[in-house]
Amino acid sequence: MAIIPQRQLFGWKEIESLGDLERLRLALSHLPDENLMRLLERDRGRGRDDYPIRAVWNSVLAGIVFQHVSIESLRRELGRNAQLREMCGFDLFKGKEAVPPSYVYTRFLKKLIKRQAAIDEMFHVLVDDLHKLLDDFGRTLAIDGKAIGTHARRGKKGEKPKEPDGRRDTDANIGVKTYRGVHEDGTLWEKVKSWFGYEIHLIVDADYELPVAFEVTRASASELKGGKAMIKRLRERHEKLLEGCEALAADKGYDDGKLIEELWDTYEIKPVIDIRQMWKDGEETRLVEGTRNVVYDYKGTVYCHCPLTGERREMAYGGFEKKRRALKYRCPAAHYGLDCAGRKRCSVAGAIRIPLNENRRIFTPLSRSSYAWERTYRKRTAVERVNSRLDVSFGFERHFIRGLKKMRLRCSLALLVMLAMALGRVRQKRREMMRSLVRAA
Repeated sequence: MAIIPQRQLFGWKEIESLGDLERLRLALSHLPDENLMRLLERDRGRGRDDYPIRAVWNSVLAGIVFQHVSIESLRRELGRNAQLREMCGFDLFKGKEAVPPSYVYTRFLKKLIKRQAAIDEMFHVLVDDLHKLLDDFGRTLAIDGKAIGTHARRGKKGEKPKEPDGRRDTDANIGVKTYRGVHEDGTLWEKVKSWFGYEIHLIVDADYELPVAFEVTRASASELKGGKAMIKRLRERHEKLLEGCEALAADKGYDDGKLIEELWDTYEIKPVIDIRQMWKDGEETRLVEGTRNVVYDYKGTVYCHCPLTGERREMAYGGFEKKRRALKYRCPAAHYGLDCAGRKRCSVAGAIRIPLNENRRIFTPLSRSSYAWERTYRKRTAVERVNSRLDVSFGFERHFIRGLKKMRLRCSLALLVMLAMALGRVRQKRREMMRSLVRAA
């Protein structure tokens, strides 16, 4: 088992009260890395063992936990910290001579890249273990992407791509995100963000704020396509977790009719995805098919118009009828006890049912106009907090990583530590402290 210490792992209150060695034991005593160690030891065979594989692996994880931005920074820490060398498994009698030189880490990381599949399996095992111990783990999921810049510089416009030589980053490219909104005074605003590097796509548990699936791609990769692929892989590898999922929250970047249909029709997951305004200019409402005075806007709010006065009132949401695949809305006059001059002549006899097929993007199993939709959508910020921890606690704001395979490896190791820390608390029978492990201080 790998062992690691750290000054501040996630910035969580409960973690702060633990000493470095306790944080190390909490994380690495629950990291399922034995299979990876055996594979690496088998690869080494009868070769020289001046720097034991397990000790080097432990020290690599120590560098992640202690937020070392480079191998040289880690090596300096190992050179002056005998206790850390002992925890990692290096020979104490050798003193500073036990610390591996830079080229050893370079070769070791290359071996880890070749064993990425085994590292991914460790991630899946941790997710499965948490799902077994936490009954509601995966009940509400959130999905989003995060930009991660490369350490390499962006090439000049028109410059021919360089050949891979281990120093340049020939995998990274340019990603662009555009954000639009409306000011309080009604004026439109737009913000364009671009970066050179990569993007990590994450699906996290929205209550515990822990990752359940991830993918690292070039910056230009589509978030929507990446999200669909992750959901499909999640079903293949964690079928029971996905079966227990009730809702998935996402921002406007995932507003897609096919994805919304697939989530409910294939997985019976309620899509809680913010919607983009794609109607024609000046089009505020549309008539519900089969009615004369019931309309809806692009956000799914349903209104009825009084047949006599023309007064518009928002109809009361009455829930989703699964067998009928329809949303029920009640007459506001009947539901709230209001006076309506044209109630007797109204075509809405107490209530109306709007089938999902009226507009699959707008009408979803959880009505966009309901309080439940708002509560669930607010949980989407869980993935943003996980992204923030990757920056602040795992050093992705400042790093020296170049290359897609190296970036994927680094992200994998960071997420492994995050899951192992949480799993340790659960196995300690301290569920009441789980939120302090997961929620930012």
